[in-house]
Parts: sequence; structure tokens; C-alpha cells
Amino acid sequence: MNSLPPLTQQFVSHFGEMGSRWGINRTVGQIYALIFVSPKPLNADDIADALEFSRSNVSIGLKELQGWRLVKLKHLAGDRREYFEAPQDVWEIFKSLAEEKRRREVEPTLSMLRAALVETPGSEADAHAQKRMQQMHELIDLSSTWFDDVQRLSPETIARLMRMGSSVKTVLDMTDKLKVVTGRKTKSN
Repeated sequence: MNSLPPLTQQFVSHFGEMGSRWGINRTVGQIYALIFVSPKPLNADDIADALEFSRSNVSIGLKELQGWRLVKLKHLAGDRREYFEAPQDVWEIFKSLAEEKRRREVEPTLSMLRAALVETPGSEADAHAQKRMQQMHELIDLSSTWFDDVQRLSPETIARLMRMGSSVKTVLDMTDKLKVVTGRKTKSN
């Protein structure tokens, strides 16, 4: 990795350290970071040489990154090797990460909760647990519905929404007041 420019080396090292916190291993984090900052598509040999990893580790890491839809396969004219690049649009990367996290973590949890909620509780403890699971299901389901809605927004709209921060509450309050003035019912906060 010493052959990398200092800033790239720092970025790659950081992604390796953070990888385990994000649910991927150090090698995969470093491979992704290198591909992300590369000005051109890289093949597995380029990656193995730059990071001083074995070719087999690089291949396994690339397959995982493809599974997450974080790298795209590319073929260059006159070269039979496979090259990899990160999507150029950071919003596309963000959406892919969010969708994959949802598919891998949220959906299995919702399925388990749905199955648990149709069970007939056999005791007071089960009834209490089921009530708590219902609350969790409602929250996760609501956030999943919100996520679906946000995914359909343009990156520009999402950025505007994010920049609004807590001031979005002011907009919601004004909407509620407008509904009261026009005679439509509204849910309270």
C-alpha cells in the first residue's frame, strides 16, 4: 500500500478500519476505498498490487462489493480482464447501500415480527412480548414506508430535505395550521 499517494493511502486505511463497524471486513473496505477514489477502472491484479493483498482475497472482496452493488463490472476494448469502478453518483451509492442494508437486515426482522404477531400468546409474558413486538413492527414498518417514499425523490430534493434539518417541523406545523383553517382534520404531533 506504500505505493499509493498519501491521501489515497489515508482514505484506504480509514475505510479498512471502519469496515468492521459497517458490517464488512477490512479487506473489502480497503478494496472499495481504492476503487472509489481511482480515476480509472481497476482490475483485480491492479488492486492486489496496490493493496498488497492476495489475488484470491481481492476476488472474494470484489464479489462481495458486487453483491452490495457498490462496484460495477466494466470491460475495456482489447483487454479480456474484468475491470471495476464505483458508481460516479454518490447518491446512487447511498441508495444502493440503504437498499442492501434494508434487504439484508430490516426485511428479515419485519418477516420475523409478522410471524410472531400472528401467533396466539400462550402466557402473559408472551402477550407482553407480543405487544412490544407490535410496537417495534409499527416503527420499522413506518420507517420502511418512509424509506420507500424518500427513495423515489430526486437527489436534489433529498439534499434539500436534509438541509432543512429540524426546520421541517415548521413546515409541518404550518401545514397543520392550514388544515385547521380550511376545516380539515389533522393528527396532532
